[in-house]
Amino acid sequence: MKLVCSQSDLNTNLSLVSRAVPSRPTHPVLGNVLLIADEDTQKVSLRGFDLSLGIQTSFPAEVSEGGIITLPAKTLGDIVSKLPEGEITLAQVEETEDEGENTIITLTSTFGSYKLRSMDPEEFPDLPIVEDGESISLPVQALSEGLRSTIFAASTEETKQVLTGVHVTLGNDAIEFAATDGHRLAVVETPNESGSETAQAGDNFEVTIPARTLRELERMLTLRENTDSVMLHVDESQIVFELGNQRITSRKLEGAYPAYRQLIPQQFGNQINVDRRQFQSALERISVLADSKNNVVRCVIDHDNQQLFLSVESQDLGSGRESMSAQITSSNPPEVAFNVKYLMDGLKALSSVEICIHLNAPTQPVIFTPLSGLKMTYLAMPVQLRD
Repeated sequence: MKLVCSQSDLNTNLSLVSRAVPSRPTHPVLGNVLLIADEDTQKVSLRGFDLSLGIQTSFPAEVSEGGIITLPAKTLGDIVSKLPEGEITLAQVEETEDEGENTIITLTSTFGSYKLRSMDPEEFPDLPIVEDGESISLPVQALSEGLRSTIFAASTEETKQVLTGVHVTLGNDAIEFAATDGHRLAVVETPNESGSETAQAGDNFEVTIPARTLRELERMLTLRENTDSVMLHVDESQIVFELGNQRITSRKLEGAYPAYRQLIPQQFGNQINVDRRQFQSALERISVLADSKNNVVRCVIDHDNQQLFLSVESQDLGSGRESMSAQITSSNPPEVAFNVKYLMDGLKALSSVEICIHLNAPTQPVIFTPLSGLKMTYLAMPVQLRD
């Protein structure tokens, strides 16, 4: 095998696939990336796979001799990332007696050369494929908006497996994304411009996808144009996303996703309109003093003066208080409290200049919605205050 490629291409693509390489592999070869040099297409493919998440990508190169090797992902990544921009040559040393364990690969740049040992590429597992499942085209812009505004609300607790993902519902006219960890819920609806293709899978095709997989997809989407589309292939157990020369594979999350729509109240006793950036900035300032034990911010609602007061208190550090003007329709409830992190996460995801807060009792779900732009609902459970 012998090829010449640019440092930037190799570095960018290595960074992508290395995110699917486990830090503590169950089998030594999984700590490597698989590299396939194709003389016919003049392309190099890279693959990382931890048996759950798989990422494959390819880029153009001058391939004089094709071949397949595996190289240690971290070591290769550390070397390539530190090399200056320019051409890199990868070549297989001919002196090896036994193809596989003892194959030596030289990496040469204008500044020096390195030798790395390749493991037997036949030991590297194939990425799963979806042959008999559904295939749906999804617009990049809709995916990007939906993921950005929901992934943060997914659970990080492995004991709640189905909640560690984002639930995606595909309809003819819209794509709905939902994520919850039991304390908060983010729901976003984006237009589906590929309605005719989605309809082939049924009017309400639903799937729960691991948040970790979707974070990698989100990174890839940033390199794409909003007018592009992504192919989603789904069968009973696997999910495959295809973005041109890039591919992500993942297992589906099994189990029934919660009926989250039933959690959202339909009527409210109070409505508060407030400037989102002002609210967010105030929270960022006073959260410095939030007690790490409970991380609670109190919101006092002053209907008479149309003011919202935020306060935090820490027994060890001190206290902080901020106020801002707001449009308030009722004096009840007079006060409500939130986990600061949950509140700030939601405000970052609500992209409009002004937001609307819908409230009932201090212990009932509070709904945040943008007054323009993205169709989003963010639900946060208040913290019960003790006098």
